[in-house]
Amino acid sequence: MDFTHLFHTLLGILNAMSPYILLGFLIAGILHAFCNPSVMSRHLSGRGFGPIVKAALFGIPLPLCSCGVLPTAVSLRRSGASKGATASFLIATPQTGVDSIAATWSLLGAPFAVLRPVAALVGSVFGGALVGAGDKESATEVVMAQPDSRKPTFGARCLDALRYGMVDMVASVGKWLVVGLLIAACITVFVPDEIFLRLKEYPLLAMLLMVAVAVPMYICATGSIPIALSLMLKGLTPGVGFVLLMAGPAANFASVMVLRKELGTRGTVLYVLSVVVTAIAFGLLIDYLLPASWFVPDASILAPGGHHAISVFDTVCSVVLVGLLVNAYVRHRKGAAHGHGCCDGAACGEVMEIKVEGMMCAHCQGAVRDGISSLEGVEDVEVDLGKGIARVRGHVDRGKVEAKIESLGYDVAR
Repeated sequence: MDFTHLFHTLLGILNAMSPYILLGFLIAGILHAFCNPSVMSRHLSGRGFGPIVKAALFGIPLPLCSCGVLPTAVSLRRSGASKGATASFLIATPQTGVDSIAATWSLLGAPFAVLRPVAALVGSVFGGALVGAGDKESATEVVMAQPDSRKPTFGARCLDALRYGMVDMVASVGKWLVVGLLIAACITVFVPDEIFLRLKEYPLLAMLLMVAVAVPMYICATGSIPIALSLMLKGLTPGVGFVLLMAGPAANFASVMVLRKELGTRGTVLYVLSVVVTAIAFGLLIDYLLPASWFVPDASILAPGGHHAISVFDTVCSVVLVGLLVNAYVRHRKGAAHGHGCCDGAACGEVMEIKVEGMMCAHCQGAVRDGISSLEGVEDVEVDLGKGIARVRGHVDRGKVEAKIESLGYDVAR
């Protein structure tokens, strides 16, 4: 086995992506710290085409994966957003994001980076309109969120942006980014070209097979990029790679189960159908109507000794990114090993434990922690993602904490 080639391939992909990923994480933190969620809820309420389009435009730049977007969408739904707007937000958000758009540009080029949010916009509006057309509800249950009593300063928001972007976001997508990098490198080094060259003659069949593989599995918008690049360099058409980019992040079995509860069976089927149809439609557009020269992958990224591997700036960014990934892993392991309460001894006072259902990733964990921390009287919060338990210390009513958790889109086990 050529482990030297594997290492150089990994390094080439990492060097090409890391500066854009770090920039995307920073922008993600800024959006999180300075964008008011209540504004989104107000604009997405009501029926009609307007809220559906607004939901897509809101969702496209947000750096949320398909599991992290679920509680956000549920929160919007419970705050008055229509089923159509909720479906539109759910389709657009996991397919793109400022981090994945930047990383797409770095590995696949500007045409892919531009078409990706365009396809997300078209698909989300299409899917939202389909779901909204069958929405017969006269009203939507609204759960009012507890208003935050603390008004953070500009400096506090900047620190929150850095923490969210460089800690929470890395923890949320880091695992799947590493998985994507490893899969891409292994495909490049170990899988024979002949397997993919046979499928190249039948693009539509290859796209359908890609949908069959991509929809059930979980892969984030950023982690899918190196896999798409490696498949294209092996001989698959750019349209097939684009299907992976769009269908993989937007639908998986875990998200479908949650969606069925909020949108119903019909709405969930239309959601998945719109994702698949839009991905294949844009894949065929790329392969048959747009200039092929726009979508030629840069083989030097994966070549041993390629120019991406020797750039000092790119290598420094890669070292920083690896450091952030290691930090996220250590924090996760430390949290799993010390999940016994927010503090030790009687000096801490009583600790309230609340069972939270629906948390699936580090983004969910951070959202619950930050939401509870914003309540007046809360002194300390620990959220155990593995056990699904929030431990709260302070002088705060349990009902207010539970209401806050539910307003974020999660369920409380009573």
